[in-house]
Amino acid sequence: MGHDPHPPAEALTCLGDRLGGPISARLVSDRRGSRAWKVRGPRGAAAVKANAPGGGERDKAAETAQEDRHLRALTAAGAVGAGYRLGGGTWDAGQWLAVEWVEGALLWHALAPAREADGDTPALRALLLTVARTWAAALSGLHEAGWAHADVQPTNTLITGTGTATVIDYALACGPADPLRLPYRGALVHTLAPEVAGRLLATADDHHVQAAPPSDVWGLGASLFWCWTGRRPIRYESDAPFNDKLGRIASGDALDLAAERPWSFPEFEEIITACLTTNPALRPSARALAIG
Repeated sequence: MGHDPHPPAEALTCLGDRLGGPISARLVSDRRGSRAWKVRGPRGAAAVKANAPGGGERDKAAETAQEDRHLRALTAAGAVGAGYRLGGGTWDAGQWLAVEWVEGALLWHALAPAREADGDTPALRALLLTVARTWAAALSGLHEAGWAHADVQPTNTLITGTGTATVIDYALACGPADPLRLPYRGALVHTLAPEVAGRLLATADDHHVQAAPPSDVWGLGASLFWCWTGRRPIRYESDAPFNDKLGRIASGDALDLAAERPWSFPEFEEIITACLTTNPALRPSARALAIG
């Protein structure tokens, strides 16, 4: 019987002084050429990410190194908290990165009660608005520093016990020119903005498509639509060819929220509808959404 892989020794050495000892590590994700662990010590916890030996569908070592560069730049710009990035570097199979552990539920799970027909309660209304506004506030810091997260989706957003949204995973973020960056070719298709889908269809696979703040706002609205209604905002078959999905998304023809929502909540529906405006220039800014 096999054993779970261990985090890179270099990461554990880096975290030793911060977390104290003894340190324990639990594998929490192993997919698509990337692994993640929760590393815990007497003084706290961290998340360690590393490429799996042998790679995967993408160059995960280069992607991990890219996220490390992004976090250094975003921290310097004040867009990410100074204590979030804990360390990063090379190991014998590639790259590793350590960040602060965020205790929270994935967005899909956090909003599960709101998908029920009887979910219209004062507490769940407050949760939906808090999630939307704190998520927008987190994105606004990136946007005002000249960056886009470029991978706004439910699995990159954790909801704390107070309903506050925390953004994670900055590997694909788009900011100032970086000669070392991997070409951005979109992220999760279900929350991809129409203008990004259109540019992907119009360019070669090795062409970098720069994501901008309005595409994050679309991703925010698409994620809230999906996790509240249980339906992705644009209809296409799950097994449709990728370019067919991109074509549907590029059309911007979203489902009617009023026909899909489990119950009526006009204030929350207005936020989602504004985010899913087809013309990116007409979408609200993340800051405006955060203020409410």
